[in-house]
Amino acid sequence: MSTAESPAPGSTAAELAVRGSAVLENGLVPDALLLVAGGEILWAGPAAHAPPHTAAERLEHDGLLLPGLVDLHCHGGGGSSFPDASSPAEMRAAVQEHRRHGTTSLVASLVTADAAVLRERVALLAELAEQGEIAGIHLEGPFVSVARRGAQNPEHITAGDEDLVRELAQLAGGALATMTLAPEAERADAVITALAEVGAVPSLGHTDCSSTQMTGAVEHAAAELRREQGRSPLPTATHLFNGMRPIHHRDPGPALAALDAAARGEMILEVIGDGVHLDARTVAHVFALAAEDHVALVTDAMAAAGMPDGQYRLGALDVTVEKGMATLTGGSAIAGGTAHLLDVVRFAVQEAGVDLVAAVRAASVVPARVLGVQDRIGSLAAGRRADILLVDAQLHPVTVLRGGAIIAD
Repeated sequence: MSTAESPAPGSTAAELAVRGSAVLENGLVPDALLLVAGGEILWAGPAAHAPPHTAAERLEHDGLLLPGLVDLHCHGGGGSSFPDASSPAEMRAAVQEHRRHGTTSLVASLVTADAAVLRERVALLAELAEQGEIAGIHLEGPFVSVARRGAQNPEHITAGDEDLVRELAQLAGGALATMTLAPEAERADAVITALAEVGAVPSLGHTDCSSTQMTGAVEHAAAELRREQGRSPLPTATHLFNGMRPIHHRDPGPALAALDAAARGEMILEVIGDGVHLDARTVAHVFALAAEDHVALVTDAMAAAGMPDGQYRLGALDVTVEKGMATLTGGSAIAGGTAHLLDVVRFAVQEAGVDLVAAVRAASVVPARVLGVQDRIGSLAAGRRADILLVDAQLHPVTVLRGGAIIAD
């Protein structure tokens, strides 16, 4: 960074000016300038159009400037697991692992467990949300399909319980952001209604439902979300294809119905584009079929993200990580991801051929919209928190700023 400048009369006084090619709200700008003060972006746009300004520090970057990434679905990292942590300090270790790799906003995901455990973990995560460490809480289960449970513990999968939803939402103190449930689960409709009432987004997944059942659940969720006018008017699909009945030409299942809904602009599709959960061509097809800005890239990361191969835990289940792939020990079910969200963006662009701007938006502004906080995070625009990710030409992290402050390793 360069030295401070003397203020000029009538100019915008910035604490930091960052210059380089940037993914802004209107696309890729080859020579952009970001002016930052008080932890927020004061101005963003082509450098040639910048207002008169002074800056205490200047940073020139020859790679790319991206908005800080937003992960809607993350179970842990850095050796720590949100479903297994017994203190906020343990949970912060997972947050920091992803933050220093460019995920400046993260939704902490739990897994299916008994009600007592869910209450305990939600209370701990509520503390992190209150402190601004996480952007929300995601409950993955327990109202899911035993047949499509993946790494969910079948002992604690139950019928829908709208009273439990309301109780957990109260414990979360407004931080309950999303909940995964199967449309065919008993009392699923009542759970969807309760989620909308408490300001959480229903996420349909871990399901063995039919195409018709998925379409009906999407329509019901969208109607309830519009009525409550909460975080987002659109439901999401929990990691499309993974944990779902597969597509068959005589039994289309839920995935095609979810794709149809996203093509109509009625649903956001979570996609784990890490090279393990989905083939690159599958990722490409989803982006091609869904309406613009209706795909959210996620990690589904667990404790092994950023860690070596070995033995880990995910809730009550043992997980083996080998060559970066996490599976249930002694089984073949994938047990979460080991990538950071920037790795997922890189895979989408370099392996699946997704347009850079579309991939970046799928990991920033789209998830911010799901959370209902697009006016605060998710894009490099005036008034947003100064979450800026500096990457090299190959989309590897160089420097991460959150609220205008550099995140240390």
